Amino acid sequence: LSRSLSTQAVPDELNVRNIGISAHIDSGKTTLTERILYFTGKIDAIHEVRGKDGVGAKMDSMDLEREKGITIQSAATHCSWGDTAVNIIDTPGHVDFTIEVERALRVLDGAILVLCGVAGVQSQSITVDRQMRRYEVPRLAFINKLDREGSDPDHVIEQLRAKLHLNATALQMPIGLSKDHVGVIDLIERKAYYFEGANGEEPVVRPVPAELEGAAEERRAELLERLAEVDEEVGDLYLAEEEIDVPTLKAGIRRATIRRDLCPVLMGSAFKNKGVHPLLDAVVDFLPAPHEVSNTALDLANDEAPVPLVSAAKQPLVGLAFKLEQGRFGQLTYLRIYQGSLNRGDTLVSMADGSKVRVPKLVRMHSNDMEEIESGTAGDIVAMFGVDCASGTTFTDGRVRQSMTSMFVPDPVISLALLPKTKNHPNFSKALGRFSKEDPTFRCHNDEESGETIISGMGELHLEVYVERMKREYNCDCTTGAPKVAFRETASRKAPFAYTHKKQSGGSGQFGRVEGYIEPLNPDVLGQGQFEFVNELVGNNIPSEFLPAIAKGFQEAIAKGPLTGSPVMGVRVVLQDGQAHSVDSNEMAFRAAAMGAFKAAMATASPQVLEPVMAVEISVPSEYQGSTVAQISQRKGTVNQVDGTEFTKIECDVPLEQMFGYSSDLRGATQGKGEYAMEYKMHAPAQRDRQEELIKAYKEANEKKAKGE
Repeated sequence: LSRSLSTQAVPDELNVRNIGISAHIDSGKTTLTERILYFTGKIDAIHEVRGKDGVGAKMDSMDLEREKGITIQSAATHCSWGDTAVNIIDTPGHVDFTIEVERALRVLDGAILVLCGVAGVQSQSITVDRQMRRYEVPRLAFINKLDREGSDPDHVIEQLRAKLHLNATALQMPIGLSKDHVGVIDLIERKAYYFEGANGEEPVVRPVPAELEGAAEERRAELLERLAEVDEEVGDLYLAEEEIDVPTLKAGIRRATIRRDLCPVLMGSAFKNKGVHPLLDAVVDFLPAPHEVSNTALDLANDEAPVPLVSAAKQPLVGLAFKLEQGRFGQLTYLRIYQGSLNRGDTLVSMADGSKVRVPKLVRMHSNDMEEIESGTAGDIVAMFGVDCASGTTFTDGRVRQSMTSMFVPDPVISLALLPKTKNHPNFSKALGRFSKEDPTFRCHNDEESGETIISGMGELHLEVYVERMKREYNCDCTTGAPKVAFRETASRKAPFAYTHKKQSGGSGQFGRVEGYIEPLNPDVLGQGQFEFVNELVGNNIPSEFLPAIAKGFQEAIAKGPLTGSPVMGVRVVLQDGQAHSVDSNEMAFRAAAMGAFKAAMATASPQVLEPVMAVEISVPSEYQGSTVAQISQRKGTVNQVDGTEFTKIECDVPLEQMFGYSSDLRGATQGKGEYAMEYKMHAPAQRDRQEELIKAYKEANEKKAKGE
């Protein structure tokens, strides 16, 4: 088990694990990855995340990451444990960089969900769990930081069951907690692992201590009971009260984990090098190899019919480019090979536009270092140079026309005006072009009214990092305007429309009439959902060939609401009747009729301005609970839940506009001990006085524009 025994044997294509390490910010993901790389012989020395040695963790290769002590980009690496190759992606925990987790989980076969032994399940743990479910990724849970005062793995397991609804089952129990934490008991094999040596890096196997035998047997019985409920083979033996041997038990846990019916829980302290070796064993024993996961592509040659992919080297190549990065030699494209194999010099066909590209250079990544390889096979994660494409492009070898489904990309919630300090800086547009290509949640556009460049993203930190990167990587110093949030508008009640578009100008004119109504998608929760168009036409008053033009007209009309010019959401448009003219009706006329009808109906549907509301989770020492709750009230927030004894966790909903500058306020109120995380929850009606301010500002801007000021 010790590090020196870790062999670097070349694995076959079946003996591979593609795993991601995900968690809430500051749960110890990067620290855990650093230990895994050290114990598998991939790196020679351990460096801490906020290291005093000035080196920093291997996986945080960007200077900004090392300075801030957070992970900003997901980083890929590979190592071997025994004769199994392990590809690892370490992902950010901060909600602003959630797209990095999203794209990593899209291409991985298994994951480790890291949890803090003190804080337990936190807001970003819930987001990551949702992402794992979206891509059906089996996971192990690792309860970290058992060396910290107040750690309680049993409480964390209860939270996994209650908050994440997982069938979480401990495979280990701790030997001592906080400063007395020395190791873990393996409940499957009834062994005790102690971690000795100067830094706890030497695993020593001993019998279970006599004083813990009773508790260990109780927990083992619970493990058997929970597994028997979800695995038929173990269940039959359990009901027959037969002894279940270790190989049978491990095989049962593996089957249930891969089916996502069980979440095995392991524990330790990555910082103190405890529990990492058994975790690596569990990755090999319980997480799936690429051929054990079912992946599906869409057959573009057969009306996008689903096609199962086979994880075999001899099949036609299908791979997904899931991440782009600007490297030293041009664009670096990360590719997950789902089927077939790829060699250096091969020609790939892009399923996005049918273009052919040659692969001049193929590498395997180790954070920001790379190792040139000749080929990659099904299940591998490789990177290619010199291949120009967008994130999410599927590549094949031309023998099949199949495309992978794209990943989920959340909408931006915050915008900033950006201005280079040097006018017409040559690198300004180059940097923005590169960043928006690399990161689908980072958008930029030119505001027609003000002429400013507006950047949009997932939060203040997200945009702050890109502004800083422009300065460092492109030598382009920028100033930013006040942050602006993404306001929306909605209809708050049902409103009918009967609108005729008529234009006569010699020869054939334009004529189109539409009748129907608009209504909120959900009258109880305004602003829920995006936009729906429902056709309830009876008869042939409007010929069917004009329906796409009507739908397009309504779709264009929702881009600008009547109150503040913000896009409209949460509205259903129902078309019930209309009228066409045999000569004057055409697509343009009906498109204009739909736009006019929507504008007229919105004016009578009691429109409201919606603002983005964030789900905020704040952790503070208990003595600061009162002042923290008071701060939330000042920021027009609603507190939903407060729990915890020594450390209080406050869950609340706060308008995003009120959260600007909150981090410095929280630090000031808690002597730097408070921390918070937030993520977009929904759009909700803004307060009446704020709506009036926004409407007034929009009117004044329009009047100025009309006067030509």
